Amino acid sequence: MALEKPFSDKDRFICIYPAYINSRKTIPQGRRIAQEKGVDNPTATEIRDVLQAGGFNIVLENKAYGRELFHRDQNLRGRIRVQLKNDDGSPVNVKYPNRKSVYLYVAETIPKLKTRVHASGGASSQQGGDKGKKGKKKGKR
Repeated sequence: MALEKPFSDKDRFICIYPAYINSRKTIPQGRRIAQEKGVDNPTATEIRDVLQAGGFNIVLENKAYGRELFHRDQNLRGRIRVQLKNDDGSPVNVKYPNRKSVYLYVAETIPKLKTRVHASGGASSQQGGDKGKKGKKKGKR
């Protein structure tokens, strides 16, 4: 009879890669939730911030997702391990008993981050960037 590791061991934590909740990915590319519920290009640090604020026990690892084409790109790197169960088998957080519920929690919370709210506000300032494009066209004549 093999000794099974306790749930508090880091090897028993579930893994979350940013591709799992990325709305720009397809299911064959690794997305695990519905596209409408996904997030536009999440990062591992955003996932870490959301889970820490939610009171989860997590570990951030510098690993690349196997289906990513550009493994060396530092923006795509990152894997978050999350503890789902206590050593007695009960869920750590009753609201999120399984991995899919954690994915959905992260996906709905990331857009509420200050960095995301501020970035979407900056999209209106990009309209001024169109003037720069007009200038480029004149330079090509």
